[in-house]
Amino acid sequence: MSATTPEASLNWFTSSYSGNNQDTTECVEVAFAASAAFIRDSKAPDSGHLGVRGAAWMALIRQQKG
Repeated sequence: MSATTPEASLNWFTSSYSGNNQDTTECVEVAFAASAAFIRDSKAPDSGHLGVRGAAWMALIRQQKG
């Protein structure tokens, strides 16, 4: 899957579990498109992003929830 998508059309967000102090919090931002999830470093949003298919994203979430 290509990780290329128009940046302007993505609505990036961070988890409420990420905390409020951006200087010490290590977190990622996520955006969703029709059939993919995009992930980027919240401290370096211009350094690129990783795109994964929706099924792969859901598998990751299920694994993390246990």
